[in-house]
Amino acid sequence: MLYVNPHAARAPYPGELQDIMSIARAQESRAWLAHWDGLTPGSTPLRALPDLAASLGVRSVLVKDEALRSTLGSFKALGAPIALVRLLLREHAALGLTAQSLLRGEHRDALVGVTVISATDGNHGRALAAAAQSIGCRCVIVLHAQVSEEREQAIAAYGAEIVRVEGNYDASVAAAASLATRHGWSVVSDTSYEGYEIIPRDVMQGYGTLAAEVDEALSMADAGSDDACPLTHVFLQGGVGGLAAGIVSYLWERWGVWRPTFVVVEPVQADCLYQSAIAGKVASASGSVDSVMAGLACGEASPLAWRFLQPSVDAFMTVTDAEAVEAMRRLARGSDNDVPFVAGESGVAGLAGLMQAGAAPSLAAAIGLSANARVLLINTEGATAPQGYAALVGEPAASVMQRQQAWLAR
Repeated sequence: MLYVNPHAARAPYPGELQDIMSIARAQESRAWLAHWDGLTPGSTPLRALPDLAASLGVRSVLVKDEALRSTLGSFKALGAPIALVRLLLREHAALGLTAQSLLRGEHRDALVGVTVISATDGNHGRALAAAAQSIGCRCVIVLHAQVSEEREQAIAAYGAEIVRVEGNYDASVAAAASLATRHGWSVVSDTSYEGYEIIPRDVMQGYGTLAAEVDEALSMADAGSDDACPLTHVFLQGGVGGLAAGIVSYLWERWGVWRPTFVVVEPVQADCLYQSAIAGKVASASGSVDSVMAGLACGEASPLAWRFLQPSVDAFMTVTDAEAVEAMRRLARGSDNDVPFVAGESGVAGLAGLMQAGAAPSLAAAIGLSANARVLLINTEGATAPQGYAALVGEPAASVMQRQQAWLAR
């Protein structure tokens, strides 16, 4: 399903939003992250898939591959460390901390009494646990009933203490907030709620690193000019809206009225942003929330993220779990001209939306998806649950990676 957002505007990036998130802060986050050994040095690849583009009837499809960002296997490795660093810089300024010294673990002794906590569907908690381990903080992660044992073990491997609760993601968010209040811990969450916006802002600002790298790659390729955006469409994963807000804010500030068309894609049963667009305000999902796209299985939109998405996202889409699995398999297969990708369930939501729109002329027309379209997708995760990935795709991630390496070596 697709809903065209009547509130989306073609206007310069508003000053009140720039005060919250900006290109300058995204670039600062990017510079800080260069000092963390939890990330692979340099930018992640931005790859063209010409055969996929031809099959969808568009001019080009570019995919930013966050599966290669780090051993964490997802874009979440950009947000949690930045939020944790900014939190410690604010609350422990007397210690003479810097972002670089924190990420190098130089203040372990001074921070031994600090505990951070967060709810997660998997990737954010794993990234926070890894960052806390590097910096020297204690980390507690709250998991809801639908988070797999495989994802729990991946988080615990970074030294986090695990707390299990009944219910869905929203129940785990409430539980994390309650535990933090009771014990005097700091919540480092990627979703906002009433009275809690500073840390989610910092998480989203870390995600701006992605957009900065895309902008840099396109500029180096001389793909556009100062007043002509080299992209016509960007399809982004939904969830609570943090990733989308981080990317949209950067590209909107960068290109202003010439910004690309933004399309946000969610699971049909976890459609909180889609429902928010219809209601014209933050709303809850209409379905069960449980989805194979675990990282997007969120029932409540982030109010802070929605402040950026409502005036900028041109359309909201929902896709089925089956469509997501087919997108995973399409990227894994590759082709003569398309490099194979390891893309997890949530990582392919944007492609699933693009494939749905490409197969339906009415949907394509509604968002201006034509033969001249130049589309950006972000593969937000690799096989963060390897057993689940192999079951859905029909082969292990290691096999796909071997074919990727062979394709790149041709």
